[in-house]
Amino acid sequence: MPESDRSAVVLGASVAGLLAARVLADFYRTVTIVERDVLPERPVSRRGVPQGALPHIPAARGMQIMGELFPGFLDELVLAGAKVWNDGDLSRLCVSFNGHRLLSSGNIPDPSSVSMYYVHRPFLEWSLRRRVTTIANVQIVQGHDAVGLRSTRNGDRVTGVVAARRDSGAQIDLTADLVVDATGRGSRAPVFLDALGYPRPREDTLTVNVTYAGVPIRLRPETLREYIAFAAPQPDRPRGYAMFAGHGDTYMLAVQTVAGHKAPADHASLLDSLAEMAPPHVLAAARRAEPLADVTRYRFPSNRWRRYDKSARTPDGLLVIGDALCNFNPLYGQGMSVAAIEALVLRDCLRHGDRDLPRRFFRRSAKDIRVAWRAAVSSDLALPQIAGRRPASIRIANAYMERVLASAESDPALVQQFMRSLNMIDRPSRLLRPSMVLRAFKASRNRGGAGTDLGQKPEISSQPKSPETAPN
Repeated sequence: MPESDRSAVVLGASVAGLLAARVLADFYRTVTIVERDVLPERPVSRRGVPQGALPHIPAARGMQIMGELFPGFLDELVLAGAKVWNDGDLSRLCVSFNGHRLLSSGNIPDPSSVSMYYVHRPFLEWSLRRRVTTIANVQIVQGHDAVGLRSTRNGDRVTGVVAARRDSGAQIDLTADLVVDATGRGSRAPVFLDALGYPRPREDTLTVNVTYAGVPIRLRPETLREYIAFAAPQPDRPRGYAMFAGHGDTYMLAVQTVAGHKAPADHASLLDSLAEMAPPHVLAAARRAEPLADVTRYRFPSNRWRRYDKSARTPDGLLVIGDALCNFNPLYGQGMSVAAIEALVLRDCLRHGDRDLPRRFFRRSAKDIRVAWRAAVSSDLALPQIAGRRPASIRIANAYMERVLASAESDPALVQQFMRSLNMIDRPSRLLRPSMVLRAFKASRNRGGAGTDLGQKPEISSQPKSPETAPN
């Protein structure tokens, strides 16, 4: 238990908010989570997480961090029926990027180097929430919206939160030495800052206009060997699909479109769209599956990074975390893992005290966010349908990645390194190690050449330039 008499308030009982509360419980006497929803007692989708009914799993790095913050948590998920890929068996994966299907037979060289847990978002969040509610100094106030911040008279420090009941509007004041905003993409922190006399943060954006149409399904045992069947949108096909295993015999199935292309509206049209992309055995499994709900649609307009790290002035006592700080195209599965990384950054910052905490937290977080941001934006800009500036660094990176993916069709070592980078265990720069570059080019030569020459500009449609979309 912490020895101080300080209190903290977390806005939002999302994955980001729950992980932040877990960290804060070690440093503050009381931690109060303010959540707008009345939280379900079972692992079901809720209004505040509209993407929860879609294929949605954290990267391996995020799961590692959850296991660190909650010892035994990962074993609990597996005992509850979650799937885990930790034996390197490539037949469990059916993954395609940019038209290249990664090797799906044999094993990766070091099976212990990647462990992926397949658990659907509602079950994961519910399991985390059960763990957090067992922490003696953490409480959750449900059914309340944060409607404002309290501050010192001169506005240099946030001192609490004004919350209102969603059913009646009745307000309560919560005093806090630290407020952490984890309310997601709809965060009102910029509005609250404006009311306190602070400038709103700069926003870096890349518009992608993604639409998901998805449905939870149940498969009979052994209907599908793969834990994941996935194909990303590609230049000649601005659609992709995902079919992820979860606990028990359930899967999440979805079709994704980009750049405003129309997504399926019902189960029949979803399967028709899937027929254009999925291998025959995956399509057959989807057609035989039992739908467990109606088709859910979810729209994601843009990657957006609110650059609090660039703000000249921010008040003490206020942090922003998770999607409220930066959110990415859900295709890449980075959001929950970046939030988990930010929770560790918060822990490390608090170990050195709370002096100048916002500046230290935002600058430290930006270093990790930048890696994920560049990876997401570069991948999105590989699609000609996405408008944005494509500097030479992105064109060269995407051309090299084309070689890596082509080579990963047959090279298990490249599959392993790509999966480690995709799962945020390693930085993408690890794919640039001499041994990896040699493998990529050797495989390309053996195949008679693959991808775009690094000296050439890949073909992309003419797009308006937008300086804010370039990663920095």
